[in-house]
Amino acid sequence: MEKALSKSQIASVLAEKVGITKKQSVEYLEALAGLAYSNAKNTFTLPGLGKLKLRDRAARIGRNPATGATIQIPAKRVVKFQVSKVAKDAILGTT
Repeated sequence: MEKALSKSQIASVLAEKVGITKKQSVEYLEALAGLAYSNAKNTFTLPGLGKLKLRDRAARIGRNPATGATIQIPAKRVVKFQVSKVAKDAILGTT
């Protein structure tokens, strides 16, 4: 299995493909990440990739796997990423 691309590698590839400097590519990635962070509460969509969503998770009863004791897990907000159908088909292939 290959290693994941680093931020620097992604910036280099984008800069080469789009025809901009690596520094501009890094600035673009940082601006995109900042935009996603500030708009996740309203659902942030990356066209062709998916949606970043903020969801409320209800309180529930869980189990400590080490002791087997039941515990109360409090309600909380979580961030979810839902992959688009286009991305799934491109990565996995259509069946």
